Formats: sequence, structure tokens, C-alpha cells
Amino acid sequence: MMRRRLAAVALAVFFALSLRSALRTRRAIARISNLHDQTVIDDEGAVRSRQSADVDLPVAELEKLWTPASLERLARTYWRFLSRATLGFIRVKYTDRERFVCLLFRPFVLLRFQAPEYEMDAQRGVVRWRIESGVLVSARGRGGNSYLEIEVNRLGDTRMNVEVEVANFYPAIAHGISRWVYKNTQSRIHVLVTYGFLRSLANLDLAESKVGRLAAQDQAPDAAAVASSNGGRALTRAQ
Repeated sequence: MMRRRLAAVALAVFFALSLRSALRTRRAIARISNLHDQTVIDDEGAVRSRQSADVDLPVAELEKLWTPASLERLARTYWRFLSRATLGFIRVKYTDRERFVCLLFRPFVLLRFQAPEYEMDAQRGVVRWRIESGVLVSARGRGGNSYLEIEVNRLGDTRMNVEVEVANFYPAIAHGISRWVYKNTQSRIHVLVTYGFLRSLANLDLAESKVGRLAAQDQAPDAAAVASSNGGRALTRAQ
């Protein structure tokens, strides 16, 4: 038990130092506040982990960001931050139909995702990756049954809320070893990295998309047109 706890502490220190390095970027434009975490495991072993923050920024910046192209870039920014926060040990490989989160190289796939789904209207944007397989997820959570999602909601002219959620996730560590080990390693690391990502948004430094499926959609969604044609939301699947 003592060894497991020491290992958990060592991992936390490593990722804390890595996050400090990843967050050393250009001068902040936005202000990040109200960081919140809610992580639970239900009786069946499914994890739901949600981290969120409010982002206050100038009116012009929010208007410029509220486009499908920027939503796609935000998705890419998450993966870029993950790689930086792990000092390059975790990398994301892209194909038109899949995303592979790897430990250094493609054969060592931690998680394999389906192509992202994008949903956006005048008030809300969502990018969702359904988890297909990988060594970190047990059989019950494979095949798209679990997912990772970033949701952005406008809260007025100068504020948006950004939430990162993992839902219906069945971690292989919890099922194969123990929930204690999962909670004190993978789960804690996920929260640390996600908090770091949310704080990094103060720079408004969005990465260029690797795929660029939505690059041409650089105008804000027309709320009236979207509502009349698609029940209030525009959905695009990049695949």
C-alpha cells in the first residue's frame, strides 16, 4: 500500500512540473475563474469526470472565436496541451476517421477515438470523440459507448464556460487492478492535465487543426437559420 501511494505522489509531482512548463506561454488575454471538478464512479464502474472553468475575454475576441473553425482548433489545442504536459511522451496521431493517443509511437495506443463530432449554434459548441478501444479502457467501454467531450457555452458578451467531460468510461485499471489505483493515478492525472488545459486558455492561443475539416467555416452560426433548419443546432461530423 505504501509503495502504491508513493508511486501516486511521484506521478502527481511529475505531472505538476510538466504542467508548469506547459503553461509558460505568451501573455494572458482572457481571465480564467471558477475552476470546478466533479468526478464520480457509479455502481457499475462507469466513470463520469467533468472539469470546467469560466473564461472572461473582450467582446471582440469572443465574437472572433465563435465559429466552427475555432471549435475545431480548440479541439486540436486540447491534444497539443496533452502532449506538452506530458513532455511529449503522449502523442496524438491522426487519420481521416480516427485519432490515436499513443505512448510515444503508434503501436502503443492508449486510446483510439472515432472521428470527432462537432455541434454548434449561437450559444453552444460541442466537440465529441467516441472511444473505440485502447489499453486504458475495458471492453465494456469500447465501440463508441464512452466518449471525451469539450463543451463551450456563451454566458453573455464577454464570458464563456468551457467544460471537458469523460462519460460512461470504464477504465481498465479500475477493472483489472483496483479502483483505488485508478483514482490515485489515471484519474488524478486527468484532472491535473484538464485543469492545466483550462488555465492555458487564458492565452487564447488556439492550435491550427491537423485535419482542417471546418477551416472554411469561419463565420458565426446564424441562430435563426440553424433553428429553422436543424432544431436549433448545427452538427458536423469530421470523417
